[in-house]
Amino acid sequence: MSKVGQPKSHESAAWHVSGRATYTDDQRLLAGMLSLYPVLSPHARARIIKIDTSGAFCVDGVVTVLTAEDVPGENDTGTIIHDEHLLPTEEISYWGQAVVWVVGETEDAAREGAKRVVVEYEPLAPVLTIKEAIAADSFLTITTLMRRGEPETATAEYWLEGEVEMNGQDHFYLETQTSWVIPDTEGGYQVYSSTQHPTETQIVVGRVLGIPGNLVTVTCLRMGGGFGGKESQANPYAAAAALAAYKTRRPARVRLRRHEDMILTGKRHGFLGRYKVGFNSDGKLVALDAELYADGGWSLDLSPPVLSRAMVHVDNAYYIPHIEVRGRIAKTNKTSNTAFRGFGGPQGMIVIEDILDRIARTLNLPPEVIRERNFYHGTGETNTTPYGQEIFDNRIERVWNEVRANANFEERQREVNQFNESNVYKKRGLAVTPVKFGISFNKTVYNQAGALILVYTDGSILLNHGGTEMGQGLHTKMLQVAADALGVSIEHFRMMPTTTDKVPNTSATAASSGSDLNGQAVKDACEKIKARLAPIAAKMLKLDVPGDFIFENDSIYSRDYPSDRVSFLDAVKEAYQNRISLSATGYYRTPNIHWNPESNTGRPFYYFAYGAAVSEVEVDGFTGTFKLRQVDIVHDVGSSLNPLIDLGQIEGGFVQGMGWLTMEELVWDERGQLRTYSPSTYKIPTISEVPERFNIQLLERAAQDGVIYGSKAVGEPPLMLAISVREAIRAGVAAFGNPDHVPLALPATPEVTLMAIERVRASVAPPEGSNQSRREILEAV
Repeated sequence: MSKVGQPKSHESAAWHVSGRATYTDDQRLLAGMLSLYPVLSPHARARIIKIDTSGAFCVDGVVTVLTAEDVPGENDTGTIIHDEHLLPTEEISYWGQAVVWVVGETEDAAREGAKRVVVEYEPLAPVLTIKEAIAADSFLTITTLMRRGEPETATAEYWLEGEVEMNGQDHFYLETQTSWVIPDTEGGYQVYSSTQHPTETQIVVGRVLGIPGNLVTVTCLRMGGGFGGKESQANPYAAAAALAAYKTRRPARVRLRRHEDMILTGKRHGFLGRYKVGFNSDGKLVALDAELYADGGWSLDLSPPVLSRAMVHVDNAYYIPHIEVRGRIAKTNKTSNTAFRGFGGPQGMIVIEDILDRIARTLNLPPEVIRERNFYHGTGETNTTPYGQEIFDNRIERVWNEVRANANFEERQREVNQFNESNVYKKRGLAVTPVKFGISFNKTVYNQAGALILVYTDGSILLNHGGTEMGQGLHTKMLQVAADALGVSIEHFRMMPTTTDKVPNTSATAASSGSDLNGQAVKDACEKIKARLAPIAAKMLKLDVPGDFIFENDSIYSRDYPSDRVSFLDAVKEAYQNRISLSATGYYRTPNIHWNPESNTGRPFYYFAYGAAVSEVEVDGFTGTFKLRQVDIVHDVGSSLNPLIDLGQIEGGFVQGMGWLTMEELVWDERGQLRTYSPSTYKIPTISEVPERFNIQLLERAAQDGVIYGSKAVGEPPLMLAISVREAIRAGVAAFGNPDHVPLALPATPEVTLMAIERVRASVAPPEGSNQSRREILEAV
């Protein structure tokens, strides 16, 4: 029986729920282990006048204090360019920036020592918003451009202009940023890090210490969540711990507490989208001129590819004949914003979905009609993206039609209308939105992966690959791939932690490509083992012509003689006796992709993932709160490697997207201080926000050519299905009147929603038969 496609539980599920799963800081403390604690800046921008660390040494247990002067290599942890000081030397760039790190025998000693460090500052005026950055011409990059057709001269019956702002989002992974670094006696360092990108962590640690990569081994045991927040942002904490280990020659650890993690780490990029759109009376798009501004924070980090992905997803599922999109990254005095599930795609999609809803209300047509009329379709240009990639596997209409049928959309829309006609102070909204999301790294070179298989003479197998496990089930899927490829039971395997001394030069586990890339590499390694064992099996079966051998059910046999079999274990033992290697590396690189970053054209994605969601909400006109009544989803995962894990990813991604769009509000005050840095002030979705009726269907008969066992990526695309919740809230708000536009800031918190309702109500007389005046309604609110 095939192991692939089975709904197998997560390989560490029992360990997770029993507390036995070992994360970086769960390891047994080593003798002499030191702990680090940061001294945080009280200013968003300031000049450093003086740093006095002497007071820290008055605390019993303080060993040393790390400053920029201690760095033996380069004082920088930047990824794309080197613009990110590990320890600042002249100027503070954001509130809460780590100025120095105090190193103590215990975490308490380091914390107390940090309180005694005195830093003198000269405060400077910070830039805190995208609009302030535009006014000050404060940018990290020049303008980048994507274009098709002639939007300036295109002729349309209607033109609209507007803007939409999106807030960021904290990753709020369960396990905060954590790193251990252990020096050896030969100048090397073993790094244990909660990182999505062990190779990049290896590079950054080597850069800071001024040593080559072969002296730095980075291991990721597992992560308690990542969501992109540990793709590049794990590096400064590994580097700080490594610097402490270098200076003291003792093992050292960094483990941020929740509020410190929220203060120090970058978020999802906030965006500002400005647009001018032309369309005709049938609702079809003619032209779009759009500007996308990303809030990059104080340094570049991964902002360029985030902006690029936002730009190439501003079309979502819609054909736009004439389009120009300009993008730029604002430099603000905030944490350096970074990767987050969707990687810019959600921000780009919000712009076009906002536009289409506005077009629908302008023309007094249902939003779902406008969306459907603008889908990519046919062949040639009407099925080709603005950057020149034809959508050969277009499944937009399939998922759209199936989810509408599953959700009984038309009948429920009539029920919603009836409810709204008979209820004055509560309204319901129903919306359906599609997703078309490109799968592959924006940067072509990252689309590669490696694996290592070690088969022992007792038949047990060690499996190594370059992907990292953060709870998403990657290791589970890789075990299924390996077991299926070798034809043996999963019980034969032990999955090893991801480490750079087993699989070098790994790409980040990101871009929803973990299973695609590493699965192919694992399969390649297995095929090499099989190619070596097949002649051994033929010899053991006394077959003159090896023929086509089948590996399944822990045995090997010729397709021509299926009744004669040899066990996998016996073949392995015989191979060893014949001095045949029982280890193999695997490698894969994604074919047929290319990208020109200068012209923003090419084929950056190997394929697209599709989905559609119907959401129904009930909005309270007095409080602005909403209840998510029902969600129906149809999502395209190809031929699923593991339906159970894929369903979990769809559920989790949707809820996380809903959190970003409706409740997770990042607030900075006028001084640039983050005010929402704990669970008491930053609200994430809980079980009470999950709808009781949450129906998910995987698209059937959807195997994808050219990918691992026909499967498709599932990590990021479901997050954008939550746009349907935002659009349903807008429909509910619109039901309080009949506006031609429903501006709704993001996140659509109760306050924001209530203000939107009041704007709608302001233009509408009190309903007939109402005993309350307009003033009484407002006073009640």
